[in-house]
Amino acid sequence: MKGLGELERSIMDVIWAQPSAVTAREVGRLIADRDLAPTTVMTVLDRLTRKGFLERTRDGRAWRYAPKESRDSYVAELMLEALDLTGDRSAALTRFAQAVSGPEAEILRRALMELEEE
Repeated sequence: MKGLGELERSIMDVIWAQPSAVTAREVGRLIADRDLAPTTVMTVLDRLTRKGFLERTRDGRAWRYAPKESRDSYVAELMLEALDLTGDRSAALTRFAQAVSGPEAEILRRALMELEEE
């Protein structure tokens, strides 16, 4: 999976937070903490579409953009890629399990139990 640059991540955060597809103009308004030219927003949206993070559909003369995957799916993919960087996945997973909080460990336990039942 290709990574996200700082501006790409900011724009994806805005799009992931929306209940439905958004136009470039709407993204520009929603990312108000930055003073971005409309062409910059459109360029980044096009790049995110080509990288496979967004899908776009025509809405009159404009494009509407929606995420192809959820933020959770993206983060899970990053975690799996990080595991691929280690020479010892077992050690990395053990270290990760030791670092999570009690409630997070319980979530992992439940997810593993559900996978075993399938």
